[in-house]
Amino acid sequence: MKKLILLFVLFTSPLWALEEAYTFDDPVKQKMFLDLTEELRCPQCQNQNIADSDAMIAHDLRRKVYELLNEGKSREEIVDFMKSRYGDFVSYQPPVTPLTIWLWLLPVIFVIGAAWFVFTQRKKQVNDFDEDVLAKADSLLEKEND
Repeated sequence: MKKLILLFVLFTSPLWALEEAYTFDDPVKQKMFLDLTEELRCPQCQNQNIADSDAMIAHDLRRKVYELLNEGKSREEIVDFMKSRYGDFVSYQPPVTPLTIWLWLLPVIFVIGAAWFVFTQRKKQVNDFDEDVLAKADSLLEKEND
């Protein structure tokens, strides 16, 4: 029986080690931790937040967020720390800069340009069609009159 219990403990203890437990005395800090880990992007996974990522760097970032919150850092200070260390990419809400403004403006410019192109091409086609129809109608009228 002792061997069975020993085997059970040996095989299940690694599973307990995989679980990260970040506990806070203050529920506000707990909420902020959850919000920050969902807001910060994993540098390795790129399209996954650090709350959902299993990459080693995501574990390190979660641990660092936990440490900074326990040191009394504010949300902005933690995000600024992560941005200074990993760049603006670590945040799902990048700042608006002269470089990033084009990411917002180019799609709008493209849609306006495409709409203008389609409108002018359609207008040309309608005018060409009308002239062709009128020319055929005129030729038919002339044949009837003769």
